[in-house]
Amino acid sequence: MNNNSKSNNEYWLALRLVPRLATHKKIALVETFGLTALFSFNDKPSVLTSANGLSVKQLGAFYRPNWQQISQIIQDSASCNSELICFDHAYYPQLLKQIYDPPLVLFLQGNALLLNARQLAVVGSRAASAGGRDTAFSLCQQLAQYSFVITSGLALGIDAAAHRGALSESTGTIAVVATGLDQVYPARHRSLAEQIIKSGGAIISEFVPGTPARAGHFPKRNRLISGLSLGVLVVEAELKSGSLITARCALEQNRDVFAIPSSIENPQAKGCHWLIKQGAKLVEQCADIIDEFAFADKPSLHLKSDEPPLKPVEQGINKGANEINQKGLCNDALLASVGFEITPVDKVVSRSELPVEEVLTRLIMLELSGLVTAVPGGYIRTQSI
Repeated sequence: MNNNSKSNNEYWLALRLVPRLATHKKIALVETFGLTALFSFNDKPSVLTSANGLSVKQLGAFYRPNWQQISQIIQDSASCNSELICFDHAYYPQLLKQIYDPPLVLFLQGNALLLNARQLAVVGSRAASAGGRDTAFSLCQQLAQYSFVITSGLALGIDAAAHRGALSESTGTIAVVATGLDQVYPARHRSLAEQIIKSGGAIISEFVPGTPARAGHFPKRNRLISGLSLGVLVVEAELKSGSLITARCALEQNRDVFAIPSSIENPQAKGCHWLIKQGAKLVEQCADIIDEFAFADKPSLHLKSDEPPLKPVEQGINKGANEINQKGLCNDALLASVGFEITPVDKVVSRSELPVEEVLTRLIMLELSGLVTAVPGGYIRTQSI
């Protein structure tokens, strides 16, 4: 079969299916050889060999992709009214590219424009108290009035209250799920999921259609909830809970963490109290969150849903590569904006006076070249200029 007839989505799915190869290494291969070249072996010798550090099984996944399986995934996605948002798609979330292991393919139902909107994650206990659910609903309703898209996990308790609070306004809400989009988990939230879509919201997953709910999927889901968002608000959580996993992911991703205190007699408050002791911002009212994002109205730092869509990242990478190659990596002006101490991305944007999407793309290029390294809180320069 002629690989040249394959679509961009098929190639990204083929890359996604390469086993036991870290995402950043897959992206590095795309940057080095180009996406289609990785799977185009009919008319020229392979660009990949064991010298690329790939195992025999991994090379086999490049030489002989399971195109039948890939075609089935695309058909199943269409059957459940979802579309594929691949890593180079114009609507792929730019904030998600900052995390260590962004999914190469997202499955989406609903409004793709929300993916790059200003988001706040709201999470908490499935067995939340009535007061906790009321607080989540009220705060999310108010945050939506400030044009925050509320992102949560469609779970029972706080997640559901957060989505419903956002639905009372017209800003939109995003549900990140741990199953394929052909099913709803928990099943009792089917009507809530339908309401999210009908109201202009979105439901996303990195799991192919047909994937059931499994315990190991929820931590992966949680890293996407925090990765999509500027910060994470924990309303109620026990000390050992998925909500604290989401908070930990947020810290690793350089996101803000907020927590709501409660009575010391409330077992669902212990996780929030622990987070506050560790430095999370205590939240009593919506203003406590809004004040933290004093820079929120600067368009260079936050992409609202009514802004024009971003250019595909592949175009940005090619443009960045050409510019960097022309000047030489070590003389790249963006590199001068990254210090030998931890430099947050927003500071790189401010220093370089470049659009945030271009900064993120070129930071990837610099990291792949070994000139900077991503660390919790931002980037550190590893070589002088």
